[in-house]
Amino acid sequence: MHTILGANGQIGRELARVLAREFTREIRLVSRQPQRVNDTDQVHRADLLDASQTCTAVAGAAVVYLTAGLPMDTQRWVAQWPVIMRNVIDACIRHGARLVFFDNTYMYPQHAAPLTEDTPFAPHGEKGRVRAAVATMLLEAMAAGRITALIGRAPEFYGPGLTQSITQRMVIDPLKRGRPAKVPLRDDTLRTLIYTPDASRALAWLGNAPDTYGQTWHLPCDDERLTYRGFVERTAAALGVAPRYTVVRRWQFHLAGLFDAQIRDAAELLPRYAVDHVFVSDKFKRRFPDFPVTRYAQGLCAIAVEARATGTAASWNR
Repeated sequence: MHTILGANGQIGRELARVLAREFTREIRLVSRQPQRVNDTDQVHRADLLDASQTCTAVAGAAVVYLTAGLPMDTQRWVAQWPVIMRNVIDACIRHGARLVFFDNTYMYPQHAAPLTEDTPFAPHGEKGRVRAAVATMLLEAMAAGRITALIGRAPEFYGPGLTQSITQRMVIDPLKRGRPAKVPLRDDTLRTLIYTPDASRALAWLGNAPDTYGQTWHLPCDDERLTYRGFVERTAAALGVAPRYTVVRRWQFHLAGLFDAQIRDAAELLPRYAVDHVFVSDKFKRRFPDFPVTRYAQGLCAIAVEARATGTAASWNR
């Protein structure tokens, strides 16, 4: 049995598809309101903040994937992420399940140097500190031999479906509607983005390879790193709209944050947009040389095809 905790998000749903297609039909989807992805999925309601419910959800699993996310609310992150991680670790230890933790890069330093699995944690802001804390909690349990686990770490997302990220919300979604994109801070720094179906497929490949446990893995990304100027041009071309955008300055974010709590809570992430973000995934690519990494042209084309099919792109709504 493979169990996905936090199964309703884009990563969890795509992970369920990949597992069923390539590895196993014995899949349990766990969330507060779980919904089947494949017709053979088991669904199980649980709140990961409740230790007993988490333990019951994990029972019988050989591999557990923690793909849960929280809203961009700093207080909730600080209060809830350590509880979730502790409950999941304890449940996996009790039931002898292997754990695959889907992680982000918030704990890394906000500089232009290349980021590898060996980059020391140097978090900026409360979200970064709590992500460093929960990753460290798991790493310490792994080092002590208490749990068999791995960490799959991803940079910022772009992709189809319910993909959520600053780039998705500020760049891709406005262009779909024929409106100017909004680029955070600068349009000339290099970005590394991961295509969400690639992230899910990589987690499945890692979780089903016994030699990958006990390690941190950077999930595979296209190494053609674009600036936001280039990304807007590529996205607009795929969608068939004009490549219009404005650069949102730091003071504008802070001003908007006075009236919007979500923008205020995202402000601590801004330093990463002032410099190149070079996320290196060479380790994964050496271990899995046959993994098909989606190039930007392919990913943006798929987003455009989906927009066309759903009537959400401006050029197809006229």
